[in-house]
Amino acid sequence: MHTSKPIYLDYQATTPTDSRVLDAMLPFFSEDFANPHSSHFMSYKPAAAIEQAKAHIAELIGAFPEEIFFTSGATEANNQAIASVLLSNQSNKRKVLISSIEHKCVKEAAFFYANKLGFIVEEIPVDTAGRVDMGAYKKALTEDVLLVSIMAVNNEIGTVQDIKILAKLAHGFDALFHCDAAQASVSINIDVFDFEVDLLSLSAHKMYGPKGIGALFITSSLQPNLTAFIHGGGQQSGLRAGTLPTPLCVGFGEAAKISRSEFETNHNKLLDLRAKFFKKLKELNINFVINGAPHDRHPGNINIQLPSYDAESLLSSLQPYVCAATGSACNSGFISSSYVLSAIGLSAKEAASSIRFSLGRTTTHKQINLALNYLSQHLKIAQKLE
Repeated sequence: MHTSKPIYLDYQATTPTDSRVLDAMLPFFSEDFANPHSSHFMSYKPAAAIEQAKAHIAELIGAFPEEIFFTSGATEANNQAIASVLLSNQSNKRKVLISSIEHKCVKEAAFFYANKLGFIVEEIPVDTAGRVDMGAYKKALTEDVLLVSIMAVNNEIGTVQDIKILAKLAHGFDALFHCDAAQASVSINIDVFDFEVDLLSLSAHKMYGPKGIGALFITSSLQPNLTAFIHGGGQQSGLRAGTLPTPLCVGFGEAAKISRSEFETNHNKLLDLRAKFFKKLKELNINFVINGAPHDRHPGNINIQLPSYDAESLLSSLQPYVCAATGSACNSGFISSSYVLSAIGLSAKEAASSIRFSLGRTTTHKQINLALNYLSQHLKIAQKLE
């Protein structure tokens, strides 16, 4: 018997906006709509709400409110982090290091700005679990490195990196360290002071906030040395111009507040759901292989190979009952082998048989049972790889 409602198992692509976040946002679409940067009375409340939102985001990551800069999302935040550092460089350092499994927006931005500005980008390999190869990383770190950009939690395989160690090693060569933490808010306790990162990117829609808003943490000591990324009216201390979207900022702040206060509860729930998922796979005698780190990973990430089966064909057959992914959402629209799966050593055939299921706050045990029963049924008639 089929469920009337699709079972959503793609929370690493995006999350539904929490109802409490929506409630916090609504007044700023209509009642308190004034431009937060204006100087009249009606702008006071929107301006204060934005400052409160910055405070909530700062508390989530152990920063100061003045170190939080709103962007249109993590993609822009990652672009700003890389571009601003490279554009502002006054030293002889000409190298940028990234890992081989960074999100496409980090990879594309790094190579684009490096090529334009005369820098060299070096990709650090990872092991079969997706962790940065420390030997290769230490070898690549030289006095010529200006910036290192390594994500905290991978968006496809969920592997968690040891950002504190990576940042410390980079600082040993006077390199700046940027971290894409878009996937990290439900995975780890982020503390920019403890991690000693210089820049860190966040996304609201990955933590049950609205789409179209992100943030970039820039440590206070670095801000005077950076050039603006978006030029205009001088908003946000002149580092990112443009009228801030008050409702989205407020929603992001509320999502960060909830994420911080309910972290342990939600983290433990995801671990329990993930264990249930693997247990059910075994009960149904579904053969699978885990991609990525077995333990140090996003608690809701389940990236697995279903050997010999065509993952794209299988997911298509599961529509409209189960929503999952064969790679990151930003690679949708065309079929190509995941560079992340390739980087951890999977063959083209193994990558083609891989599916990412990602669980979230609203996932239930019943949904997991239903989804895997569907999967089991469709595996019996699914197309196999040659």
